[in-house]
Amino acid sequence: MIEIVKIVLGPVQTNTYLVADTEAQQAVVIDPAWDGQEIVKVVKNRGWRLQAIWLTHAHFDHFAGVAGLLRAWDQEIPVALHSADLPLWRTHGGAGYFGLKIEPGPEPTIALETMQQLIIGSIIFQVRHAPGHTLGHVVFHCPVEKVVFCGDVIFRSAIGRTDLPGGSYTMLIKSIREQILTLPDDTRLLSGHGVETTVGLERVENPFF
Repeated sequence: MIEIVKIVLGPVQTNTYLVADTEAQQAVVIDPAWDGQEIVKVVKNRGWRLQAIWLTHAHFDHFAGVAGLLRAWDQEIPVALHSADLPLWRTHGGAGYFGLKIEPGPEPTIALETMQQLIIGSIIFQVRHAPGHTLGHVVFHCPVEKVVFCGDVIFRSAIGRTDLPGGSYTMLIKSIREQILTLPDDTRLLSGHGVETTVGLERVENPFF
């Protein structure tokens, strides 16, 4: 059985998600935004075993908690990121652009690719490359659970920024049309900021479509 815990962290109120197979007691962290030690407390309080860290993209507010998380967990955990976002990760995700300094943690060791399968216990996720907000942005789709962790690609009645390095409005719209709006209407969209929405709702009400 899947369990999803949302924790809002950091200076720009980023959604960090803990996703677990509660039967296997295995979990991953998607986009550990800030305060890694607080994320670990939630994981340990539930008795879960942390398997990996998955990053939707390499803006600082989606991985600034990695270093602290790894220190608090005190064991090696693989970090997954699309290779097209490694240059952005290596410049600390643009934190300096906003006058911030972060500790990035170890370089990602899992190179995400489109249609790649990722597994938590018995729950299978599919990686979908969805560039436009950044060059290497991905979303994590679980068809069985009808849920997508979509980072900063799409929000409730909005879309991600395209004015930062690597951004492209044309590319983002194409990604949303091909990777999000092709999914069933009742698919849940868990974004990097703000509230949950669904494919059907965005298909009808999002002003960008």
